[in-house]
Amino acid sequence: MRISTNLQFTQSLNALLARQAESFKTQLQLSTGQKINTAAQDPVGAGSIVQLDRARAELERFGANSNVLANRLNLAEVALTSTGDRLLRVRELAVQGFNGSQSPESRSAIADELEQQLEALFALANSDDGSGRYLFAGSQGSAVPFTPGPGGVVYAGDQVQRRVDVSPSLSVADVAPGSEIFLRVPTGNGTFAARPDPANAGTLVLGSAGLSGSTPWAPDSYRIVFDGAGGYSVEDGSATVIATGTYTPGEAIEFGGVQLRFNGAPAAGDSFSVQPSPRQDVFATVQGVIDALRLPSATPEQRAAQQNAFFASLEDLGAAQEQIIDARSKIGAGLNTLDRTTEERASQVLSLSTTLSGIRDVNYAEAASRLSQQLLMLEAAQATFAKVQGNSLFNYIR
Repeated sequence: MRISTNLQFTQSLNALLARQAESFKTQLQLSTGQKINTAAQDPVGAGSIVQLDRARAELERFGANSNVLANRLNLAEVALTSTGDRLLRVRELAVQGFNGSQSPESRSAIADELEQQLEALFALANSDDGSGRYLFAGSQGSAVPFTPGPGGVVYAGDQVQRRVDVSPSLSVADVAPGSEIFLRVPTGNGTFAARPDPANAGTLVLGSAGLSGSTPWAPDSYRIVFDGAGGYSVEDGSATVIATGTYTPGEAIEFGGVQLRFNGAPAAGDSFSVQPSPRQDVFATVQGVIDALRLPSATPEQRAAQQNAFFASLEDLGAAQEQIIDARSKIGAGLNTLDRTTEERASQVLSLSTTLSGIRDVNYAEAASRLSQQLLMLEAAQATFAKVQGNSLFNYIR
């Protein structure tokens, strides 16, 4: 077989270039730490790398969402814990203030402290997340949610409760709107509220109010009217008399699943209303305690009115405290979900990183060994080519 000099040089040069390309590829892998540096080297592997990188970036984005939401929920939980502590202090001051040994001056001093507690409650309800967004404003995070006004508290937020994606298939609720936590608080015992007519002229005082247990609660607007001669009648929402009886201080009056006990002497026409618990904001509840402490108490009738206001205030405070506890419970559930999701997301990131490393990352020991072999082969090819290219028939012609 005849091999031309040109073919010999071409094949030798191609072999040298191939060995150089192989060694350069291995050197590039060692310097970058990646087996695949261009899609042309491994199209399938490069596509898998892109998909895995995208999935891991998506999980990292979910992680960032989770961290922001956890910060907001933790701050809201702290604010609500402090709110509960403030309401507890308000209750302690109310019990202290309505003690019969207190003078009008001491009650006024307690009312002054309660006004400070009310200001502190406004500050807590207007807490922000550290980035200028208010926690309890719904989706209107830039607006101060609660402002005291002459007609009551003004709410500048909305009713929207956002949900934040924390995994590909799960979203967790952000802090509930402040209207749900601070404004729509049930009064009374949470089921119904028994309240005196402001025009009552006797010394009738409500001692206890609860469900009778013998019959189910029948929601309606009831009215108990005392005739001042030892009798009473109960009217429903349509002013129909549904029950009558003789009033005895301390004995239960039952109707519609309700059981009430009164003390004192009612005047003719004195009445109490019983209706499903209306809603009231926390701030009005505290203001009600303050107003009750500032009521005059010089006469037995005035003291009876103050005692009824005290009873109503304690009931309303209890309902407000329960509302705050429920809100904290929901936030705790959200934080627990975030903790579990964080663990699951960390496991997913680890699995993706392991798979990605197997496809993309170079094995330094194997690559270094391979480079040594390739350099040896390159040196051998170069030496052989240098030896062969020097051979010529003209060397043997004399």
